[in-house]
Amino acid sequence: MAIRNIRTEGDEILRKNSKVVKDITPRTDELIDDMIETLHEANGVGLAAVQVGVLKRLCIISIDPADLLPAEDEDEEGENGEEAAEIEIPEDFDMMHTDGEDIVVINPTIIVLDEEDKQTGNEGCLSVPGKFGCVTRPNHILLKAQDRNLKPYELEAKGLLARAICHECDHMDGIMYIDKVEGELHEANQPEQEEE
Repeated sequence: MAIRNIRTEGDEILRKNSKVVKDITPRTDELIDDMIETLHEANGVGLAAVQVGVLKRLCIISIDPADLLPAEDEDEEGENGEEAAEIEIPEDFDMMHTDGEDIVVINPTIIVLDEEDKQTGNEGCLSVPGKFGCVTRPNHILLKAQDRNLKPYELEAKGLLARAICHECDHMDGIMYIDKVEGELHEANQPEQEEE
């Protein structure tokens, strides 16, 4: 495994459409392993193959295994009365389709399950280092994809996981989150201004 160079805004490849993965070759297997290592090294939530210069419809989403299913004794609502992030998965999903805490997403299709249910929040991107901006995305989606063995699976997700999946799948179509930012980009370390 190796750390790969993450392409940044201005690199033309980030605006190109990625191609369908038709088979898993040794090079594709190596790419997946390298992407996982690169994502962890960068402390990111997701990484698309195009971000490391490879035009394949492939991304990695890194999640905490504890987030795959809600804890049994937790309330349905979060701290501010908002609905807690919910992820519904098949019982054997983690064995079949994840690589430790990483979800391998190949040839994805996203189906928005509730057009009215939106989430708006700050996003950043490893390809736009040091910046963040406010983006509205679907809050409830169904992901249809293939795992690293090209075995089809479905994953229903809400909240942060849904946001991460949509963000990474956009990369495969040459779309970056900065294209969807509401308002301006902000510096990641910039203190928020107090209201007067």
